[in-house]
Amino acid sequence: MINAVLVFNNAGQPRLTKFYTQLETSVQQRLISEVFTLVANRPNSACNFLPLPPLLASSSKSSAPTTPHNDTPSLVTYRHYATLYFMVISTSTESPLALLDLIQVFVQALDGLFENVCELDLIFNFETLHATLGELIVGGVVVETQLDKVIEGVKAQGRVAKRPVNEGKGGLSLGGFGRGDGVWTGR
Repeated sequence: MINAVLVFNNAGQPRLTKFYTQLETSVQQRLISEVFTLVANRPNSACNFLPLPPLLASSSKSSAPTTPHNDTPSLVTYRHYATLYFMVISTSTESPLALLDLIQVFVQALDGLFENVCELDLIFNFETLHATLGELIVGGVVVETQLDKVIEGVKAQGRVAKRPVNEGKGGLSLGGFGRGDGVWTGR
């Protein structure tokens, strides 16, 4: 089971925090800080899997310390793309390689929806960010990993915002102008 999905920028500012298990707010804040510190201090040559910091592991075990559970969070899986860290906190029952693939699909879906996604897209269009994650994961369970279906699902919700004409790739794209029926003639 996936317990949380976190997205940070290089400065440690959270851009997405989605918890699928109930935690107190103070524990969430400390966990966010600890996980980012652990991941950011790792060299680029290190693997993308980490054991969970003791903070969350101890808080989730406190309810039944004598009984081992398979759904206690135990692993942090992450990927670093440009200025963003994408992290998944999961149980030992989840495959770390499958989680890396899930992160890749999430990033590709965002890139497809925003046409060359950047950090500002995530800040100003958080509804699309959450809708994309909602197409992939429901209640901590992965429900869809096909890129085309994820993008279609978000677009069907009407959650994709278009960039203003002055921003973007610098070219003259008709993608951001309604249905694209007319031709933009420039100045």
